Amino acid sequence: MDDFHHTMNLSLFNPRWTALAVLAVSLSSPPVPAAEAAPTIDQRVAALEAYVRNSDPGTSLTGVPGPGHNGWMMTASALVLFMTLPGLALFYGGLVRRKNVLSVLAQCLGLAGLVSILWWVFGYSFVFGTSFGSGFLGGREFLFFEGVTSAPNTHYAHWVSHNVFAIYQLMFAIITPALIVGAIAERLKFSALLLFMTLWMLVVYFPLAHMIWGATGWMNGVWNPAAAVKAIDFAGGTVVHMSSGWSALILCLIVGPRIGFGREKMAPHSMVLCMVGTAMLWVGWYGFNAGSALAADGIAANAFTTTTIAAAVACFTWGMIEKIFRGNASILGFCSGVVAGLVVVTPAAGFITTTGAVIIGVLAGTVPYFFITKIKARFGYDDALDTFGIHAVGGTLGAFLTGLLATGAVNGNLAAGAGLTNGLAGLVTAGGLWHEQLKAIAITLLLSVLATAVIGTILKHTIGLRPIPENERQGLDLTEHGEEGYID
Repeated sequence: MDDFHHTMNLSLFNPRWTALAVLAVSLSSPPVPAAEAAPTIDQRVAALEAYVRNSDPGTSLTGVPGPGHNGWMMTASALVLFMTLPGLALFYGGLVRRKNVLSVLAQCLGLAGLVSILWWVFGYSFVFGTSFGSGFLGGREFLFFEGVTSAPNTHYAHWVSHNVFAIYQLMFAIITPALIVGAIAERLKFSALLLFMTLWMLVVYFPLAHMIWGATGWMNGVWNPAAAVKAIDFAGGTVVHMSSGWSALILCLIVGPRIGFGREKMAPHSMVLCMVGTAMLWVGWYGFNAGSALAADGIAANAFTTTTIAAAVACFTWGMIEKIFRGNASILGFCSGVVAGLVVVTPAAGFITTTGAVIIGVLAGTVPYFFITKIKARFGYDDALDTFGIHAVGGTLGAFLTGLLATGAVNGNLAAGAGLTNGLAGLVTAGGLWHEQLKAIAITLLLSVLATAVIGTILKHTIGLRPIPENERQGLDLTEHGEEGYID
């Protein structure tokens, strides 16, 4: 500073020193950055159009979430959580015997907590990261939610905050293992359930979700041009329902039937709770399917519509089949039809017309019905709450029907994958979408079955899966959780 003042004083007496002083000041001061040019009116209008169309905003609004799309996705996230808590919990809780109702609620609550922790630590990064450069597992860049901020992750959504997207996807991760609970209800230790699900999420769900939905996913036919299998799954036919349903079958075979199965009456203790839970599932499913558009746009509106029609048609179809062949249309039948319709339409909701939804509804009300009433009785496996019959069979059926009924006229994103819109006409073509769907079905089935068989067998012969017979007979509410659902 003294040198600077000395230089300035000299400049007062010598013009040459004045020029030197100015040069010294300019060299000693940091450069002033040029102000960024404000977006032009054309750029602003283009960004507004992109917001309405749910497309890339360009440079003028990069990194800015859209309030409408963000608001819808936060609502959708709450709706999907509502499916598990309390929807699925009450649906399953009503179907078990009264001595085990709290065990189902505890399992749903426990899995919600466990999966949320796994998701924060590494699950989200393994599913939606890309740094591994692998089609089978995502990356490490989002471990512990590092970098998961309110700015959008444009790999997946231009107008939805990254943290909102991550929480929305968490809700799918929560309900998937909770669905498995239905097959082994009333006979699994709580500690064994938590350990099994931890390993299952790591080996089955996280890799499969990345393969189908990840930006570098091996089976992401819409968004990954390099995908080896160009399959599509709008909201989780393979990722959620097939994986949980086929795993549920294998786990219930490993665990074995409930004590007294086939000899004692094991009727649902409360069809009222079952119906209330079903209604909650139906309402929450709008977040599940329409929310999978990741925007409040036309594709979300289409998914909202097709979801409604498929569920309603399946509900009516199942009830009428019971009325014709059994003489009574039961509440359990109507509820099963609703859930089956929702399951089967899930992978197709954002890709099909309303006519496609009606076709799905009719098939969803008949094919799972056949498996539950005929195949289950024929082979005698104790799928306590029909998780396999509805979610495995329904999810597989839905994934295949998506390959026949999807159309680019409904969802222009299908145009991103060559040969993905063949629909019914492509049934006789070896390269049609239905062929890619069969590949994804086979891979999902193999991964789910093999991984569950290995994990379940290891745990059965180490920590054990079942409580002692006396505790199972008494009921898991008291023996596993120290509480009773009903006090007489």
